[in-house]
Amino acid sequence: MLDVGTKSVYTTGEVAQICKVSQQTVIRCFDSGRLKGFRVPGSRFRRIPRDSLISFMKANQIPMDQLDSGRKRVLVVDDDEAIVEMFTELLERDGRFEVRTASTGYDAGILTEQFLPDVMLLDFKLPDINGTAVCRTIRANPKHEHIKIIAISGVADPDEVDELHMAGADEFIRKPFDINKVINRVADLVNAA
Repeated sequence: MLDVGTKSVYTTGEVAQICKVSQQTVIRCFDSGRLKGFRVPGSRFRRIPRDSLISFMKANQIPMDQLDSGRKRVLVVDDDEAIVEMFTELLERDGRFEVRTASTGYDAGILTEQFLPDVMLLDFKLPDINGTAVCRTIRANPKHEHIKIIAISGVADPDEVDELHMAGADEFIRKPFDINKVINRVADLVNAA
């Protein structure tokens, strides 16, 4: 199986392998506008973003099994390097998860668009904005309604926790926490067997 689980943009050759068609077929679909994408500036090369590929595959009843690496995508958003390192190491060692990290709300927004996580582990107190603002931004985009958001903090008061839930957080976990319980909860939320 072609390992495409981590990619956000594909070449026409990769799309051909994923869809089990010839590269010429992919190019024809791209050139006719049926497969959305962009050309690399100054070249003939075509690139297809993941969400465009998924839309094309669904519209043409192409099985998605080649596109799914089988691992669930987790975005860890925290400015505490020790916590980021711990989550990354333990989630990746578990084998069911593919992990990306962000240390600010701004980076979390960018990575949410590129990485399309299944779960976000979100620190409430970020250096630029708080977790409530991140939740609202994600929930405002219907494309991200599937993302499970677990907010984590040691300093949020009950009103802030209520605000997080109203903004779209699925769960709130208070620091200090049992790391194994958090990982099991991530797995439960996304049915990672």
